Amino acid sequence: MKKVGFFRSIQLKFIIIYILLLVIAVQVIGSYVARELEAELLDNFKEATNDRIDLLSYNVEQAFNKQRTDDPEEPTLQEEIQEITIDVDRTGAMVQVMNNQGRVLGTNDYTNTEIIGKKITEDTVQRAIKFNTSIDNTSLNVNTGERVLVRVEPVVDDNNNVQGVIYLETSLESVYDQLQKINDIFLKGSVIALIVSVLLGILVARAITKPILEMRQQAQTMARGDFSQKVEVYGSDEISQLAVTFNHLNDRLKHYMGQIENEQRKLESVLENMTDGVIATDSKGEITLINEAAGRLFNENPMHLLNKDLLALLELEEKVEDIIQLQQSGTLVLDYSHEEETHYVRANFSTLYDDNSEKATGIITVLSDVTEEEKIEQERREFVSNVSHELRTPLTTLRSYLEALTDGAWEDPDIAPKFLEVIQNETERMIRMVNSLLQLSKIDSKEQPLMREVVDFPKFFHHIIDRFEMNVKDGNITFKRIIPDESYFVYIDKDKMTQVLDNIISNAVKYSPDGGCITCRVQKDIRQIIVSIQDEGIGIEYEKLDKIFDRFYRVDKARTRQLGGTGLGLAITRELVESHYGRIWASSKEGKGTTIHFTLPLNNKRRRQQ
Repeated sequence: MKKVGFFRSIQLKFIIIYILLLVIAVQVIGSYVARELEAELLDNFKEATNDRIDLLSYNVEQAFNKQRTDDPEEPTLQEEIQEITIDVDRTGAMVQVMNNQGRVLGTNDYTNTEIIGKKITEDTVQRAIKFNTSIDNTSLNVNTGERVLVRVEPVVDDNNNVQGVIYLETSLESVYDQLQKINDIFLKGSVIALIVSVLLGILVARAITKPILEMRQQAQTMARGDFSQKVEVYGSDEISQLAVTFNHLNDRLKHYMGQIENEQRKLESVLENMTDGVIATDSKGEITLINEAAGRLFNENPMHLLNKDLLALLELEEKVEDIIQLQQSGTLVLDYSHEEETHYVRANFSTLYDDNSEKATGIITVLSDVTEEEKIEQERREFVSNVSHELRTPLTTLRSYLEALTDGAWEDPDIAPKFLEVIQNETERMIRMVNSLLQLSKIDSKEQPLMREVVDFPKFFHHIIDRFEMNVKDGNITFKRIIPDESYFVYIDKDKMTQVLDNIISNAVKYSPDGGCITCRVQKDIRQIIVSIQDEGIGIEYEKLDKIFDRFYRVDKARTRQLGGTGLGLAITRELVESHYGRIWASSKEGKGTTIHFTLPLNNKRRRQQ
């Protein structure tokens, strides 16, 4: 995860919020204090000015009300007013006293004494004289550019008649200078407080964000699958409680992840050890999961099949338009057979749904190799067909001859015995066929136990060959023996092995031409003996060699029927050899004869003695 820079971090946001709150608070407090302080200073200044006006007004009023005589030494009204006003401190204010005509009687501005005696036509003065009202306002002195307080106070007699006015003009700059000094002090204090608050904000932000950063780092560690670390808890506040909860979440996730990994390992083990192939796809039909068994069915590496289309893999693109239609198909048997190999696969489809929207999210396909099952089923069908065919031929023959006998042929002394002989032969052939089928059925169902005993096979084989040499008609078939003089002991059922050898040698006799030779051979191999019986018959085509041990298979069907064969002898022979833990096969060249080989394991005890 990308590291968050300081200028984008929550720590800087905490510091900025903290500073903004402090600045806003300081500004609000400063504005309120400055406004209130200005009002308080102005009120105090005006109160001091009013006190001065009141004192001056009293003295001026006494001067106006004084009874004057014609004594030349007595000061005039103007002189007395001038004497009163000249005593007013000029540094504090400029004072002028005027009579009710607006003429200046006195002023404390000794630099502007020429104004005495002149009439003032200023609007504020005239209004105070005319309306007997005090006027108090603040204005800007155009000459000095200073803010000044102008106060006009009328002087009245006992009858409340205006005798004159006092005009006072005083500068407010001292008040505002004092206010500016206070603001400068407050500003410096605010700057110092702001610097201190920044430092404190950094410390506070670090204290708040440190647990959060640790939880962020722990979350990143948890995302990598490491649940071994814990977040340190620094106290008992809300962030500390969040850290405790985060640690609890870490423990629970560790527990659940362990369970999920355990279940996943179980699932992987099940999938890998399944004999059936399993394929999972998404809603588009792309493969998201496939096990080894499925890969073996298609002779592909499972990893190479990921993200491939299921329909293309199963070769169903032309049969199925949408992947969801596979569920409607239920079970399909797919034929992947070719000239060299038969291959059938059964596919079972089930749809995965979203729990919330019940929308199809994918398909689970289970694949089973049913080649052997299909082969067995095909063999069963062929077996039923062959049995029906083999029984139908003699039954048809029997019916035909019986119908002929019924129609009167039984009265013919020449024809009747022949018909009865044919009926007897066909009946015996059907009996042999049924007996062979019963024997095969017993072998298949293990209902025919083997009565085994240790037998010296060369001696036993000689006995079988001797019997055939005595039974061969006219001696037109000779037997050649290539059998060692040693004793090879095998653990066999003598009756069943006699049947094996009888079937093989009988076939050799049947297919050998007149004057032919049947070669019987025994040779020792590693832990086993190999028995071979070779004739000089017509031979068998190479591609048909593996089929001669199938049930009802005949190389030359017409000749076999003439010789009374059922097509089950070699099938029984193979079953009996395999029940003795041996193996049987054939080799042949057309026109040069056929050789049947089979193996038998040597008896362990006898083999050790040898």
